[in-house]
Amino acid sequence: MPISETRLSEIRAKAESAKDKKAFFGPDIDLSQYNQHIERGKIESLESLSHQAQEAAILTGINLNEEYRAGSFLQVDQSVVYESLNKAYEGQLEIMSTSDALTRYDWIEEYFWKSVPIDQDKYTAQAALNMTHGYFIRVFPHQKPQYPVQSCLLVAENYISQNVHNIIIVEEGAELQVITGCTLSDSSAEGIHLGISEFYVKKGGKLFFTMIHNWADNFHVRPRTWAVVEEDGSFVSNYVLLKPVKSIQAFPVAHLKGDRSSAKFNTVVYGLRDSYIDLGSRIILEGTDTRGESVARTIAADKSIIFARGDLVAKTREYCLAHLDCRGILFSRQAKIDAIPQLVSDGSLKAELSHEASIGPISEEQVEYLMSRGISREDAVSVITSGFLNLDIPYIPEFLDKNIKEVIKATAHEAL
Repeated sequence: MPISETRLSEIRAKAESAKDKKAFFGPDIDLSQYNQHIERGKIESLESLSHQAQEAAILTGINLNEEYRAGSFLQVDQSVVYESLNKAYEGQLEIMSTSDALTRYDWIEEYFWKSVPIDQDKYTAQAALNMTHGYFIRVFPHQKPQYPVQSCLLVAENYISQNVHNIIIVEEGAELQVITGCTLSDSSAEGIHLGISEFYVKKGGKLFFTMIHNWADNFHVRPRTWAVVEEDGSFVSNYVLLKPVKSIQAFPVAHLKGDRSSAKFNTVVYGLRDSYIDLGSRIILEGTDTRGESVARTIAADKSIIFARGDLVAKTREYCLAHLDCRGILFSRQAKIDAIPQLVSDGSLKAELSHEASIGPISEEQVEYLMSRGISREDAVSVITSGFLNLDIPYIPEFLDKNIKEVIKATAHEAL
């Protein structure tokens, strides 16, 4: 194994020290109940998945016939069942499981557990001690594949702990678009998804990353994500959650180390039923003339609880600029939204940080205006909330955009 035994020992020791460490945010989960391990064989194509799995993958933006995709990666439970690279993009990028990358490249130590802290909490420790693959994607220097890479992390069985470790490397001057769908094929399944994601954007590189989550009432989710962006690099993260989830807690970080680097987070969340949702983003501005923006749109319906966090942390001694925009709509008296923006300037005399946050009902004035144009009240609410959630995210499939509107319409009556 190219990764050294010394480094592996260090990783194990840190993980062991944190395997009972509770996370700072979110309800604590007893991981011992999720001990099912299932090995699966390879499949010939995404279209050979079961009908149930196909439906789940499609709902997270996965294109089964792989048209307009540079490559695909599919993991079901703990097994990597499918990897492909469109021949047109051979020599531009590579896709494989992280486990394979660890055995293939001796330089992988520079990226494996180098940004996400191993001992952050019991979830990072579990992922380190019991890693079950994950994807490795690298786009070569100055390559810019026309179409996105798609990946799907699917859970099909009960009491699974899917502990993936994903690494994306965008080499100097390269660009990459990635669509990741994380989902269940059985909506009654109980389990947990632990996703470690380390993204490295080199000098002048650009990474556009879209993640669509489609979970269910009995499932917990604990992603841990860091993006390190070098000089003149750019990182854009789009996150969409429109289905119920037992609990999810994530606070992805973009570390702008290089001068003139930038990051943007777009987050769209629709809280349903008893969902406990604690999401946020943190942008650390360390380089000179760095730029950051975080935009969140949340709707809380039924008895859902949503924490919408956002941190902007300026550390540069030179100029930087960042803005945080967090807005929420409450659809139910039993629901709750807690917006928590935070600005930190750590000796950064030239930093310009700002935020705006608001929570409120749907504007009755807007509803009445649309009704005066012959639109029903329910449709008026649907139109307004659709516009509220629309962040103009690129590469969102047409069906998903339609699904957003259908979900909104189905619950719009609760706002009346």
